[in-house]
Amino acid sequence: MELIKEIMDICNIFGIEGDLTSVETLRDGHINTTNVAVVNDGGVFKKYLVQGINTHVFKYPDRLMDNVVGVTSFLREKIAENGGDPDRETLSFLPAADGKYYYFYNDKCWRVYRYIDDAYTINIIKNASVFENAGRSFGRFQKNLSGYPMESLYETIKDFHNTPKRLENLKASVAADVKGRASEVQPEIDFALARSADTKVILKLYRDGLIPLRVTHNDTKLNNILFDKNTKESICVIDLDTIMPGFSLYDFGDAIRFGANTATEDEKKLDKVQLSLPLFESFTRGFLSTCATALTKAEVKHLAFGAKIMTYECGIRFLTDYLDGDVYFKIRYDDHNLIRARNQFKLVEEMEKHMDEMNEIVDRIYKEYA
Repeated sequence: MELIKEIMDICNIFGIEGDLTSVETLRDGHINTTNVAVVNDGGVFKKYLVQGINTHVFKYPDRLMDNVVGVTSFLREKIAENGGDPDRETLSFLPAADGKYYYFYNDKCWRVYRYIDDAYTINIIKNASVFENAGRSFGRFQKNLSGYPMESLYETIKDFHNTPKRLENLKASVAADVKGRASEVQPEIDFALARSADTKVILKLYRDGLIPLRVTHNDTKLNNILFDKNTKESICVIDLDTIMPGFSLYDFGDAIRFGANTATEDEKKLDKVQLSLPLFESFTRGFLSTCATALTKAEVKHLAFGAKIMTYECGIRFLTDYLDGDVYFKIRYDDHNLIRARNQFKLVEEMEKHMDEMNEIVDRIYKEYA
């Protein structure tokens, strides 16, 4: 009853009319607390997502919501211009009584947005067409936001994809060796250090004016896309809390890192960790089919490299956390982060082995859509 009363109060604060009929707390989120509220408004049942923002992770909810509302408002206009349905193809947030899109109540920070009905998410890539569909959605996200005023976008998590900084953090953790683990992972440390030159490539492209800053999602996993229950097509990119200024290579690369690995990211048997070129091609086709004309030639040329660098960076982060005593990523057993690091580094090796093929795939598909 306490939760019901709290959700009722929040609904009133955010101007939702009608009687609250039910509340369901979703269990699949790892950071924020999300409730589905059903309201009876004169016989019409409407659903809303009433969400508590984790202010330990997102310390500046004002900046977070400025980013999210700015981007979704921009997307609504683009979607409408293209003849789409803004209410289904992007998220719609409601303002609170004070006009802001977040509100502190009972020592929690809340926000409310409309529930998109008749939609579902997918956690596992069952076939290549699903991954291609995901590529279309993330590519469309990039294209629709290609004209976004970047000066208005906050960096909500500093140095999130600053690969040179991630490598420096690793070096510092090796030097400190707070858990006495460095000697046992010297091969992994050597692997990371041997590729230090790679960490500077993307930033140099930016400094040379060859790639622009863009709105990046920074968590381009398959389950951050809504699919329509009737058409089975991807309709909406969700979980926008990590949108920040970045590079298209980050979002493309992280999607490949996650989706084109033939094993889970904590698979212990490294011989199972391989790059699926068919899945790489499927996502690339979907991605470029919707955003090829919005990308620079340098961005296209380095898409495959983006996959490698995001995988490498993720491996560095797992290895750093292992050396630090597993203080950031949740683990299920003692060397979980080390297994994850080895897994990612094995995938980096796979990508290096197949880089020419990956570049050929990108080039061939780009020529179809440019």
